[in-house]
Amino acid sequence: MAGLSIKTDDLSGDQIRALLAFHVSGMLEQSPPGTCYALDLSELQVPEITVWSVWDGDDLAGCGALKEIEPGWGEVKSMRTATAHLRKGVAAALLDHIIATAKSRGYTRLSLETGTSADYDPATALYKKRGFTNGGIFGDYTPSPHNQFLHLDL
Repeated sequence: MAGLSIKTDDLSGDQIRALLAFHVSGMLEQSPPGTCYALDLSELQVPEITVWSVWDGDDLAGCGALKEIEPGWGEVKSMRTATAHLRKGVAAALLDHIIATAKSRGYTRLSLETGTSADYDPATALYKKRGFTNGGIFGDYTPSPHNQFLHLDL
């Protein structure tokens, strides 16, 4: 999407903090108890996670993160498009940026956990369009009918 800029974010700005709070709140509303793995602000502020914000001028359009699980393996986290920017290519641009960054870091695999309800269908479709496929559980996740695990070999 023309006009977007993607920046590494230190999570100090009011707009990014509000979007992340909205993200966590939304994930908790859409997920049965015990099945939500959205990271809060403090959980994103660790060395193994890089967070990016997507900007349309001075307007925050979205955010996403890449967590290093182990050398060569990353996890996509905290993908969220601001409501005013839905269906405008924000998530696609950010996911492409995350994939490119993972490749530049020498990762050979990207993984993610997401929900299974219809609310998650647009995100799942985007991930699959970029080559992610359903696969096994990873990390500290607990499998349930409410989550799925997607992987991309780079």
